[in-house]
Amino acid sequence: MLDYRGPDGTGAYVDGPVGLAHNRLSIIDIAGGHQPMQCDEGAFWITFNGEIFNFIELRDELIKKGHRFSTRSDTEVILRLYQEYGPDCVHHMNGQWAFAIWDTKRRRMFLSRDRVGVRPLFYTTAGRSFVFGSELKAVLAHPCVDRDIDIRALGQVFTFWFPLAPRTVFKNILELPPGHSLIIEDGVVSLRRYWQLDFAAADAATLVSPKDEKRYETDLCDLLLDATRIRLRADVPVGSYLSGGLDSSIISALAQKFVGSSLCTFSVAFDDPTLDESSYQQEVVRSLGTKHKTIRCSTADIGEVFPDVIWHSERPILRTAPAPLFLLSKLVRDSGFKVVLTGEGSDEFLGGYDIYKEAKIRAFVAAQMDSKRRPLLLKRLYPYLQGIQKQSPAYLQAFFHATPEDVAGPFFSHVPRWELTARTQVFFSARVREELQKRDGYADLQELLPDGFLKWGTFSRGQYLESAFLLPNYLLSSQGDRVAMAHSVEGRYPFLDHRIVQLSSTLPPRLKMKVLNEKYLLKQVFGDMVPASVRNRPKQPYRAPDAISFFDSTTGEARHAYVEELLSSDCIRAHGIFDPEPVQKLVAKARAGRASSFVDNAALVGILSTQLLIDQFVVHFEERSTHAAARAGSTPVYN
Repeated sequence: MLDYRGPDGTGAYVDGPVGLAHNRLSIIDIAGGHQPMQCDEGAFWITFNGEIFNFIELRDELIKKGHRFSTRSDTEVILRLYQEYGPDCVHHMNGQWAFAIWDTKRRRMFLSRDRVGVRPLFYTTAGRSFVFGSELKAVLAHPCVDRDIDIRALGQVFTFWFPLAPRTVFKNILELPPGHSLIIEDGVVSLRRYWQLDFAAADAATLVSPKDEKRYETDLCDLLLDATRIRLRADVPVGSYLSGGLDSSIISALAQKFVGSSLCTFSVAFDDPTLDESSYQQEVVRSLGTKHKTIRCSTADIGEVFPDVIWHSERPILRTAPAPLFLLSKLVRDSGFKVVLTGEGSDEFLGGYDIYKEAKIRAFVAAQMDSKRRPLLLKRLYPYLQGIQKQSPAYLQAFFHATPEDVAGPFFSHVPRWELTARTQVFFSARVREELQKRDGYADLQELLPDGFLKWGTFSRGQYLESAFLLPNYLLSSQGDRVAMAHSVEGRYPFLDHRIVQLSSTLPPRLKMKVLNEKYLLKQVFGDMVPASVRNRPKQPYRAPDAISFFDSTTGEARHAYVEELLSSDCIRAHGIFDPEPVQKLVAKARAGRASSFVDNAALVGILSTQLLIDQFVVHFEERSTHAAARAGSTPVYN
C-alpha cells in the first residue's frame, strides 16, 4: 500500500504477536541497509523511515565503546545507540526520523519521531492490537480500525489549517507529536516528550552589542554550513529546490560549495505572473551556474492531480499549494534524484514571515489607538491583496485586532488569520456546527502550550505557534513529506537542524527582524551569496491558483468530472459534512470566476478536499487502495 514511500525493497519480521514491515527507499548503504534490520542475533529489530545525518560520527563513537557493525547504514547506528543508551538514544541523533524498535528481551516496543516533525508516525489501538505506520493508510488497512471522521479535528482544520496533533481527522487514530517517543511494555502505552522548543531566552528587550552580534553571525554561519554538509551525505545524487526566495537560494549556494558545478536545482513556475517567481529563479541559476530544471504548472494541472494530493495528504487542505510541489517532486524523481535539499524552517525560526511583521505593526497600532496613520502600515504588508488595500484605517484596526487587550492575548499574532479562516465554517451542516459548539478550538490549542509561554514576548509567542504547529502539521506534512514521498523523494532541511533551531530560539528578536527587515541576521551572514535582487526583494509567500483550478470561468464548467460529482448537492448531502445550499451558492460564484476572496477560495478548496477525503478513505477505501497499489501516483477515475 505504501510502495511509493519505499520502492527499492520490502521486508517483514514476525515474533509471535509482533510484526514489523518495511518498504525501503535506499539512499545510504544501498547494498547493506535492508530492513527490518536486527542486531545481536535478533535481540533488537528496527523499521526506520528517515535519515540520521551524524551517523558517521556516532558510528565512530560507538566503535570506541566496543560496538561492532556489519553494515555502513545509519539504521544500524540507531540500533546500536538504543543498545547503548536505551530510549535516551534520541538525544544523540541529528536527523529526521520515525522508527520502531522491538526489544525482544524486554518485550518492549519503542517508537520515536524527530524533534520538529519532518517524518510522520501514526498509531491506534484496535481491540487488543496496537497498530502503527508512516501513513494513516497503513493504520486504516487494519480490519478492526474504523474510518470515522473526527468532527472536532475537522473544525480545527477549518480554523488553524490542520488538526492539532495528536488528533487526526480520523477518530481514535493519533499522530505521535514531534519530539516525542512512545513505549509499549507490559501492556501499557506511555508517551514521553524528549525535546521541547523553548523561546524563553529570546528577550525582545535585549540590547545586542556589535561583539555579540558578530558571535551570533559566526555561530549561524558555522552551523548552517555544517547542517548543509551532513545533509549531502548519500550514496545517490542530491539536488536542491530553488523557489527564487532567499532561503532556498542560500541553501543551493551552500550545497554548491560541497557539490560543485554538478548541483542540480528544481523549480516550479506558474502561468499567472502574480504567482510566478521564475525570473528570480533564473537569476540564481545564472549566478550559481547550476544544472536547472523547471516544471510549469497550470491551473488545469492543479485540478488534475488534486485527488492524488488528498490521497497522500490524508486530510482536508484549504489551499492548493501542495499540488505544484507534488508535480515538482515527480520532476525530481523523473530526473533520477531521490533526495533534495529545501529551505523550509528559515522563516519560522529566523523571523521571515509577514505574520511576525504584521504582529509588530498591530502592536504599534494598539499603542496609539487614536492614530489614523498607523493602521495604514498594514496595507504595505499585503500589496497583493486588493481587498485589504481598499479598507479604511478603522476597518483595518478592527480586522487585525489591534487593541491593547488583543496584544495581551496568548494568540495575538495569529488571531486575524484564524478568525478569517474560521469564516469557512459557515458552510458546515447544522449537525457539524452543533457538534463544534461543544468545544472551543482555542481551548484545545491552549492545552498544548508549554509552561511559561505567556511570559514570552509577542514575537516569540508568534514564532512558537508557527514553528510548533503550522510547520509540522501542514508545511512539513501536506507541502513536504507527503507530496515528496508520493514520488519516492526525500526532502532534507538544513534550517531544521536542531542545533540551528536551538540557536535561533536564543536569538534576541531584533536580530531576526530589525525594525521590519525580516531575517536580518541571515542576510548579514549569507546575503552576499545570492544576487542582490533576490536578497532585497519583498517577501512573496508561496501561493498557487485555488478556485480557478477547478472551474473554467469562461464556460462555467468544472474542469474535471470529480469536481462536478463531489460538489453536487446530492453528494454534499450524502456525506453530511456541509450544507448543500450555501455550497451551491459558492460553486456558482466559482463558475462565474467571482470566488476571489481568501474565504471563498479556502472554503471551496476545503470543501472539495473534504469530499475527496470521505470518498477516498470512507466510501471507497478498499477500491482506492487497490487502485493506488496498481498505479501509484496516478489520478483516480471517478464515474
